[in-house]
Amino acid sequence: MTARKHLKQLVRERMRKTGEPYTVARRHIADADTSWEFRGGLDGDSAAFANVLANLGVVAPHTGEPLTEAMVLGVGGGLGAGYILWEFDTLPFRSRVLTLGFRRLWQYPDRWAVETAERLGLHAEVHETGGARAAAAALDAQLDQGLPAIVWTDTYTLGHRGEPEWRDGYGGPPLIVYERGGDSYAIDDRSSQRITVPAERLAAARARVGSYKHRLITIDPERVDLDLRPAAEEGLRLQVQHLSGTSDSFSLPAWRKWARMTTDARNRKGWPTVFADGLGVGSLRASIYAEAAHGAHLRGLYADFLDEAAGLLERDALRDAAAAWREAATRWEPIVDTALPPGHELRELIDAGEAARWELQRRRDEAVEDPPAVGDLVMAMYDAEAEALARLRSAVG
Repeated sequence: MTARKHLKQLVRERMRKTGEPYTVARRHIADADTSWEFRGGLDGDSAAFANVLANLGVVAPHTGEPLTEAMVLGVGGGLGAGYILWEFDTLPFRSRVLTLGFRRLWQYPDRWAVETAERLGLHAEVHETGGARAAAAALDAQLDQGLPAIVWTDTYTLGHRGEPEWRDGYGGPPLIVYERGGDSYAIDDRSSQRITVPAERLAAARARVGSYKHRLITIDPERVDLDLRPAAEEGLRLQVQHLSGTSDSFSLPAWRKWARMTTDARNRKGWPTVFADGLGVGSLRASIYAEAAHGAHLRGLYADFLDEAAGLLERDALRDAAAAWREAATRWEPIVDTALPPGHELRELIDAGEAARWELQRRRDEAVEDPPAVGDLVMAMYDAEAEALARLRSAVG
């Protein structure tokens, strides 16, 4: 029995003895046991749901174990694809920003969260308010019940990752706030250990990005009603539908567009034009390395979902699709290594999560160099993902 299952059992025992509602009984138990299980995770959005549910003691009916992040990802509609190259007229080292998307609805995290919570049967509540005082009150009300909350913040403003000032307002994935002590809050940002941040800094970070200002999601474990078979079926249907789309910015054709743009000298967004001065390539390499590595891992996580869904739905053909997605994940590795080869100082700083990576990245941006030659590798990856989608489409029917 895990620590969180044990906590839920203690809460129910207190309810039987005292007649207290679940949230009241849990608050009394949680006051005596403030443990929080750090479970990490690959994707900020899917990990937030999986980690909250695990710590609330919610388990998957078909396994009796905490809901996996892979299952959350799959029920949420699975993978996505996206390629956008932004250009700004400000500082040279931030004038070209490459954005890659890897999860369905990656560009609409609010829609993804609401739809996924509904599909999972979480009966989650979404709180959004324009005022900082009301936003803090909503968060504290949740914590006073002994229940965690999922919040959206600006990573630079929160300050726990040491991002540079020019990252101000870039936002970041959601994280979990699970405890308040005095003037600070304990957060779980796919962490491996306890992190606390000042209340005023958390408030500022929650208010910084207008598109999700003060957004907060709460889950009451007593209202959770998991029915994973139809949820997984719908997630599979949405996955096939989404990746079969024709958008070259937000669906699978985005990878083909990326490959083309690396050598297209006639398109104003082609790399020969955008990087004609040789500046900003350090950030380009860092973005490809960090984001492509994440994308590869997410493909592997989705394969885990397909294997789990194969057992849940008694559909062995999904295992063949899982193998195809694992093969597609391997096609990202040469892209990653070409962007920043093994042993490269910037790669090692990124892997270590060191704030010094930003200063080195800035210096590399100001040095003239050619963009990495990844076009053919991206096209090979696209072909592998197209094959994986075809196998998934056949398995889903």
